[in-house]
Amino acid sequence: MNRAAGWCVALLLLLAGAAPAHAGPPVPLLWKVSDADNAVYLLGSFHLLSAEDYPLSPEVDAAFADAESLLFELAPGEAGSPELAARLAQAGTRSGPGSLREDLGPELWARLERYARANQMSLEGLARFEPWFIGLSIGMVEMGRSGLDPELGLDRHLMGAAARAGKPAAGLERAEQQLAVLAGMALEEQKQLLAEALDEAGKPSQSRELYKAWRAGDAQRLWQEMAVEMRRQYPALYRRINIERNDAWVPQLEARLALGEGEDTLAVVGALHLLGEDGVVEKLRAKGYRVERICTACAD
Repeated sequence: MNRAAGWCVALLLLLAGAAPAHAGPPVPLLWKVSDADNAVYLLGSFHLLSAEDYPLSPEVDAAFADAESLLFELAPGEAGSPELAARLAQAGTRSGPGSLREDLGPELWARLERYARANQMSLEGLARFEPWFIGLSIGMVEMGRSGLDPELGLDRHLMGAAARAGKPAAGLERAEQQLAVLAGMALEEQKQLLAEALDEAGKPSQSRELYKAWRAGDAQRLWQEMAVEMRRQYPALYRRINIERNDAWVPQLEARLALGEGEDTLAVVGALHLLGEDGVVEKLRAKGYRVERICTACAD
């Protein structure tokens, strides 16, 4: 799946890829941010996984055990709501003048027509939606062939663990904020996303490599191959998806650090949000908090 489409899906279901055979738990993208008497653990999530990705590493289990509460991009009740998919489809339904065919132009329309025919998809049905929604839909079709499952995603797994342990869990934002990012894409960005989704259909190699980098805990590779490339190709979209949301989350994480002693928090968010100079980790480090990577299998 292409980089832009991958990180748009990450808003709702998060990063996906093909899952090769492997041994041992994933190496975690896990940091501990602390002040004098409190800590927030930051865990980079992959939102579609397989049963082979469990159990998790001892470091993640220890952070979960130490945390009195959890934070996710969306609160568990909202993330698990059956209404969320309907709200996504509603946000992606065309409401303006003109037609999808006119918006796409002859070449991109012909490519979409060929894909729909090859995959038994109704072109008339697709034409009811905006290009960004169709691009994500194609991405989800392709991900469904990879063997990964959103029900097994890291955030969904830890939401269930929190419920069983009786630990409170909240969200950093609301679904309507995530949907507004998608619906606010310019037409040219939407067309580029759709074109790349069509380019990558049936070509799982890029997704497999990104998945492997996440599973290896390779923060530098993910930053260079995912974030830096997306920032170069889609600067406006990258700012909306990543930088603006990170900036909105930092004060909420600082508020958790300001709680009384023994009120540690585990925050589980898409890995992109933790990486590089634009990531939450470095933004908190720049504010003077102690930051350490927790990873016995790698160097910081």
